Amino acid sequence: MSSLAATLQVPRKPLLWGFGILVVLSLFLAITTEYYFLAGIPLAALIGFVTITDFKLVFYLLLACLPLSMEVNLPGGFGTDLPSEPLMLLLMGVTIFYVLAEWQNIKSRFLLHPVTLLLLLHIGWIVLTTITSKDLVISIKFVLAKIWYVTTFYFLASIIFKKPKRIKRMVWAVTIPMVFTILVILFKHAGYGFSFVSINKAVSPFYRNHVSYACLVALMFPMVWMATGWYKRWSWKWMFLVLVVLISLVGIYFSYTRAAYVTIFMALGGYFIIKWRLVRYTLLAAIIAVSALVGYLAYNNNYLDYAPNYNKTITHKNFDNLLEATYKGEDISTMERVYRWVAAFYMSKEARLTGYGPGNFVNFYKPYAVTSFITYVSDNPERSGVHCYYLMTLVEQGLPGFLIFILLLFAVFIKGENVYHSTSNKERQNLVMMALLSLITMSGLLLINDMVETDKLGPFFFMTFAIIVNQDIQNKNQASKTEDL
Repeated sequence: MSSLAATLQVPRKPLLWGFGILVVLSLFLAITTEYYFLAGIPLAALIGFVTITDFKLVFYLLLACLPLSMEVNLPGGFGTDLPSEPLMLLLMGVTIFYVLAEWQNIKSRFLLHPVTLLLLLHIGWIVLTTITSKDLVISIKFVLAKIWYVTTFYFLASIIFKKPKRIKRMVWAVTIPMVFTILVILFKHAGYGFSFVSINKAVSPFYRNHVSYACLVALMFPMVWMATGWYKRWSWKWMFLVLVVLISLVGIYFSYTRAAYVTIFMALGGYFIIKWRLVRYTLLAAIIAVSALVGYLAYNNNYLDYAPNYNKTITHKNFDNLLEATYKGEDISTMERVYRWVAAFYMSKEARLTGYGPGNFVNFYKPYAVTSFITYVSDNPERSGVHCYYLMTLVEQGLPGFLIFILLLFAVFIKGENVYHSTSNKERQNLVMMALLSLITMSGLLLINDMVETDKLGPFFFMTFAIIVNQDIQNKNQASKTEDL
C-alpha cells in the first residue's frame, strides 16, 4: 500500500475548485506583495496532494531531481540542495506517518533482518557519539541528515521496492536526467576544449565539482549496464540504454576523476567475485592487505619516508602530468589527502571509544597534522573533510563506530552474494547483482571521498541495501511456502 488517501479519507472532487482558487490567490499575493516565491504555493500544494494520494510518485520525483539538484547557500552559513533535500524531508515525514498508520502490516522479517539491525545499530552509535561530541551543534546536523537519508532511502525504499518493476522505474527515473546533465556538461566542456582545468566550471550548476559528477555517473554505470539485459536487443529501450552506457563512459573519461576510473574496473571484477562465490575470501584478503599496509607504515615511522616535497607538490593543469605526479607523490590533491589521513590516524588514537563526534574532523584535525606532509593548500579555507569515509568514521565515531560500519558493509556484501545465488528468478537475480555492483563502486569511491551524506551518492548507498534485503525476504517467504506444501 503506497497511498495515504485511504487513511486520511481525502475528498477529491472539491480539490479541483480549491486548487484553482489557491492558484489565483497565490498569484495575486505574489504580485501585490512582490514576494514572488508565493507563486510557488500551488506547486507545493500539488506535491503535497500527490504525496497523500500516492507517495511513490513523489519518491520517483525525488530520484529524478538528484542529478539536477543544485547546492544553494542560505543565510547564517547554512546550505541545502534544491529541490532534493526538501523532498527528502517531506518523504521522511511520510515514512514516519506510514509506519505509525500501518505498523501492524510491517513484517517482522524486515525489522529483524541482520542488515536492518546493523543499520539501526549504526544510527544508534552515531546518536550516542553525538551526545559525547566535542561540538554538539555540528554533530546534531550530521545525525539529522543521516536519519533522513536512512529513513527515506532504506525504510521507505524497502516499502516501495517490493516488485522488480519499481526498481526498474528507479533506474529510469535517475538515468534520464543524469544523461541530460552529462550531455550539457560535455557540451560546455567542449567549449573549453575539454581541458582538465575547466572541468569544475563545466559541471556547474548541477554538481559541486568533478568528483561529485563522476561519482554519480560511476555508481549508476553498473545499473545502466545491467538494465540493458531487461529488454530485447535492438528494441528502442535497449538501444537507448546502450547509448547511455557509451555516453556515461565518455562522461567518466572527461571527468578526469581517477577514483571513478578505478571503481569501474572494481565493479567489473566484483561481477566475477560474486559469480564465483569469492566475496568472503576477497573481504578477508582486503582486511589482511589493509592491516599489513597500516602495520608497515606505522612500524618505525615508515610513513615519514613518503612525505612529499613541498616545492614539487603542486596543482597540475594537464591530466597526463597529474597521473605521472600521482605515483611520484607530487600531486597536490593526493598528498593533501595523505596529510589529512595522517592527522586522522593520530586523532583516532586520542579518542578511541566515541571519537570527536559526527561531522567534527575538520574542526579538530590541524593540531594532529604532521608538518612533513603539509602542502600549500593545507589551510583548507573551504573546510573540506578527511576524504576517506572509513577514516572519517573512525575519527568521528571511534573504533566501535568504525567496526559497526565495516560490519554493516561486509554483512550486505556477504548476504548479497548469498541472496544472488539463492534467487531462482533471473530478473530478480540480476537486480541483486545490479545493487551489489553499484555498492562495490560506492565502497571504492569512499576510500578517497566522504560522500555518503550527500544527495549525489547517499541515496543510492542505502537503496542498494533495501534491494538486497527485500529480495532476501522474498526468497525466505517462498521457501516457507514451499515447506508448507
